[in-house]
Amino acid sequence: MSANAEANQGAQAPAGPSIHRRALITWLAIYPTVTVVLGLLGPATAGLPLLVRTLILTGIVVPVAAYVLIPALMKANAALTRRR
Repeated sequence: MSANAEANQGAQAPAGPSIHRRALITWLAIYPTVTVVLGLLGPATAGLPLLVRTLILTGIVVPVAAYVLIPALMKANAALTRRR
């Protein structure tokens, strides 16, 4: 084990946000994204079966939320928490 690893072994990682705050952050990412995507693609996909429309919607929303929005909101939450 390296000296750096040994030094970090005793240090605890900072606690993340509570489950309630994570749920709020997730909702803040998902709701507007679903609304925008439905607004943009709704008319174009109106004739498709519900399962296909849902597949298209989730195929766009989930990656955008998981890789872009939720990490950005978590970073903003951490910055706000540090300011207190």
